[in-house]
Amino acid sequence: MQGIIPDVKVIKLAEVPAEKAIAEAIKVLTEGGLIIFPTETVYGAGVDATQTAAVAKLLAYKTRREGKPLSIAVTGQEMAAKYVDLNEQAKKLYQRFLPGPVTVVSQGKGKVAAGVQSEFGTLGVRVPDYELALKLIEQYGRPLTATSANASGRKRPYSINDILTGISAKQKSLIDLVLDAGELPKNEPSTVIDTTLSTPTTLRAGSVQLSAGEEATTTLNSASEAETKKIAGTLLLKNWTEIKERGLVIGLDGALGTGKTIFAKGVAEFLQITDEITSPTYSYIEEYQFKRHGVTGQLYHLDLWKIESAAEAERLEIEGLLRPNSVVIIEWWQPVAAYLLKLVATQHPQLLHVLFTELDEHSRQLSITEPSTNIPTPAP
Repeated sequence: MQGIIPDVKVIKLAEVPAEKAIAEAIKVLTEGGLIIFPTETVYGAGVDATQTAAVAKLLAYKTRREGKPLSIAVTGQEMAAKYVDLNEQAKKLYQRFLPGPVTVVSQGKGKVAAGVQSEFGTLGVRVPDYELALKLIEQYGRPLTATSANASGRKRPYSINDILTGISAKQKSLIDLVLDAGELPKNEPSTVIDTTLSTPTTLRAGSVQLSAGEEATTTLNSASEAETKKIAGTLLLKNWTEIKERGLVIGLDGALGTGKTIFAKGVAEFLQITDEITSPTYSYIEEYQFKRHGVTGQLYHLDLWKIESAAEAERLEIEGLLRPNSVVIIEWWQPVAAYLLKLVATQHPQLLHVLFTELDEHSRQLSITEPSTNIPTPAP
C-alpha cells in the first residue's frame, strides 16, 4: 500500500489498536490534514469541518463542482445542535434513525468553514453507526466532513483500492492518512433528508426508506414568495446532474395567481439570471442564457395558457428545447400533457410536475411529482 500512495501513512485497523489509530488521526486532523476513514456505508474523506484550509484541501481532492454542499459527521444530537438549528422534524429523525445511514439537512449556524454549508445556508449532518468513527469524532471534539472518499462521479468506495483506482496522482498526494478496514459491506449511501421545508424532503434515496406516510415528499407548503423560490432552487440543486446530462423539464399547473411565475423566478434566481422574469402569455416562449456551477445553458420559460391542442403546441417546436444543459419551465402543462409526455419519452429529459393550490392569501401547497410516480394527464 505504501507503494500505491507514496508518503502516505496507511494504518490497517485489523493490525493496530483502535486507540492508536484514533490518536494518529487526531494528530493529522489537528494539523489540517485529510484522512480516509471507514463508515457503515462507504469510506469517507474527512477533514476538520471548521478549518478553512483543510476544507479547501478536501474540495481540491473531491474535484467537486461549485455549490454542491458537504455534510458533517458528529456524535449525536447534542453536538449537532452546536452547528445547526434543529426543528421538530429533524429531532424526530435523529431519534428514530441516528446513529445510522441518514443525513439530516437543517439550517446551519455558520460555524463551519466556507464551502461546507450549501448556498442556501443549510448543512447536512451524519451520526455514523460505526464505532471507530464515533470515537474519533468524540475524542477530537469537532465535526469532520462526511463526504464519500471517491472523486466526484466515480465508483463508490467500499475498499481503499476503489478509491485509488479512481483518483489522480495529484489527488493521492492530498491524502495524509488512510485508516484501512478492508473491504466494507456493499451498503447504499446515506439517505439525505431536508428538514428546512414544510415537509421532510428526500434529496437522495439511500439504504433507509421512510414509510409511505413519512415519505410524503411530494407535498410542500409555502408561506411566502421567498419560500416558493427556495423550493424552486432546491429542486434545481437536487437535479443538477440531470440538467447537465439530460436537461430538465418542469411542468407547472394551478389556478391564476397561485405561484407558477414566482416559482419560475426562483429557478431564474438560482441560475443567476438577472433579467426580469414575466409569464410569456403572448410570446409563448422566453429564452434566457445562464452560467452557473460550471455549466453554460439555456432557460426556456413557456406559457401554454392559450394552447388548446397538440397541433398548436407542435408549432412551438418544444422538442428542440429538450437537451442537456437546458431547463424548460412550462406553465399550464395539463391542457397538452399527453403531447408533452410523448416528447419527454422521446427526448428523455428529467421531468418534474408541480401543482399549485392556494391555501390562503399568502400560503400555497406545492404537489411535486417526480419521474418515479405517474404524472397526471387529463381524462380523454
